[in-house]
Amino acid sequence: MEGTTRKGALAEGSFSRRSLLKGLGGGALAMGAGGFLEACSKNVKGSGTSTTDTITIGFVSPQTGPLAGFASGDNFVVDRIRDTDAYKNGFKVGSKTYSVEIVVKDTQSDPNRASEVARELVLQNHADIVVTSSTPETTNPVATVCETQGIPCLSTVVPWQAWFFARQADPTNPVPFKFTTMFFFGVEAFGGCFVPMWDRIDTDKVVGGMFPNDDDGNAFRDAWPGIIKDAGYSWVDGGAYTDGTTDYSSMISKFKSKGCDVFINAPIPPDFNTMWKQAAQQGYKPKLATVAKVLLFPADTEALGDLVNNIATDQWWGPTMPYTSSLTDETAQDLADAYQSSSGKQWLQTLGSTYSLFEVAQIAMTAVDDPHDKEAVAAQLQTVSYEGMSGPLDFAKGPFPGIGIVNPVGVQWKPGTDYAWEMVVVDNSINPSVPIGGDLVATNP
Repeated sequence: MEGTTRKGALAEGSFSRRSLLKGLGGGALAMGAGGFLEACSKNVKGSGTSTTDTITIGFVSPQTGPLAGFASGDNFVVDRIRDTDAYKNGFKVGSKTYSVEIVVKDTQSDPNRASEVARELVLQNHADIVVTSSTPETTNPVATVCETQGIPCLSTVVPWQAWFFARQADPTNPVPFKFTTMFFFGVEAFGGCFVPMWDRIDTDKVVGGMFPNDDDGNAFRDAWPGIIKDAGYSWVDGGAYTDGTTDYSSMISKFKSKGCDVFINAPIPPDFNTMWKQAAQQGYKPKLATVAKVLLFPADTEALGDLVNNIATDQWWGPTMPYTSSLTDETAQDLADAYQSSSGKQWLQTLGSTYSLFEVAQIAMTAVDDPHDKEAVAAQLQTVSYEGMSGPLDFAKGPFPGIGIVNPVGVQWKPGTDYAWEMVVVDNSINPSVPIGGDLVATNP
């Protein structure tokens, strides 16, 4: 069956396979691959089908532990999805209507636990599809289990390089996955967000990077030097430290001695909080801090207080984005307002990503003859093209089959009116459909 197309296709801007591989060395990205593809070829079970009248969707995210900020809106979104007509009344496939059950699992921010709950969904809950969100520590082990077991899987909120290359047996000769797909953006989009902001601040054009020895850190470490050089900046690597490090004095001293006016990173949030406080104490005050994986959510600002002022990051979803649900026609603003009214808390950008997991699942599972046919559903996931809460997504376009790309914008945390700190869009170079909300200013003038 041909891929389903709804409300248009993805905006232009995908990078070629050759240029991507040139910027991404194989060695670091192979961390954790461990003969993955060989295991998959021996253990695939995706041809089996079920005859039940219920579709089971497993959802995995880090609802507790150090990554819990990513998932703090997930239960709200799941409840809202369950209340849509499509999910409440069931999926109509041909002449038959299937009830839909969503089973939620918490990884506790532990990759081993992520693998464990994914196996539970497959072997105990008999999930027809598994959707998962938030960082390689969550998505990669879940996707690995699903690929091995032959279960359709959709991931989000993970840089595509950290999801794709880190799971390859040979990252220099990557092979597209059959059962596992994802949507988000990659390191090249961080460059598209961050470099235009760097260019608008007067600096010495020296960039310091805080990248740990994990899947995200290694993906960024491989890709960023080329982006930085092409942009006319020089690169200083703070060192491949271990997650959970508590003393960053040597890194900070290196950044100071090299005159790193620009700062970038991709750590787990607690590590950045520790490092940034130590940097303030030790006098490292870069003119512009552009951070990834941290300060993505309002709760992340609480630990830093005034130290968060004018730190820049990426925003892949927010209430000012001109996006609309494919399930209900509610807007991004509607979803953000509903969350704030229901929870009493500030909106967060994973609301849109988690929502779209269920949009895509519904599209793929209603486009096949039998939603229990794992191979048919997996094939549909590879070709879905539609517009929804995360904007236009085209999984066939790539950069590799089964990867849909969203287009983020550059934002800064600034003192707010309704909340202590608010994200303000200051650069829309790669997504001009999103309106600018304020001026870019130096993090440390």
